[in-house]
Amino acid sequence: MKRVLLLCLLAAALASCGASRQPTDTVVIGETTHPISNKKVNKIVNHAKGFVGTRYKFGGTTRKGMDCSGLVYVSFKQENIALPRISREMAKKGMRINLNQVEEGDLVFFRTNKNRKVINHVGLVVESKRGSVKFIHSTTSRGVIISSLDEGYWNEAFVEVRRVI
Repeated sequence: MKRVLLLCLLAAALASCGASRQPTDTVVIGETTHPISNKKVNKIVNHAKGFVGTRYKFGGTTRKGMDCSGLVYVSFKQENIALPRISREMAKKGMRINLNQVEEGDLVFFRTNKNRKVINHVGLVVESKRGSVKFIHSTTSRGVIISSLDEGYWNEAFVEVRRVI
């Protein structure tokens, strides 16, 4: 009986060590009470642009290697905005908007695997002018690049746009 109690206490202690507290200045998506400034959006976009040319690495979040959701995750984290680490989880945050309402800082989501009907790719909108949308993302073949929704591949794979800030 003492062993069971000891094991339960040990498990509870270990579980609590794994929990981390978010800094108090972190904006938790879905709970913001006021809009984020354009200055903050510009900082997020510029931070992401700093990774252009970085090679692709699955699970990567550094200049040594970066995947698509890692790029978005670290760019928002730089401004203390918490997002999930996985693109399909990011696609559950914020508000879905029409493509004709897209603005710099919005997230674009894609299904690039024709065999699976799940979102598996994300990009950050860096420019939206006259119906032309450019976004930064990390591709397996070219690393972090800026692409356009006008490109056939991305247009075909496009699923939705979400505004998280």
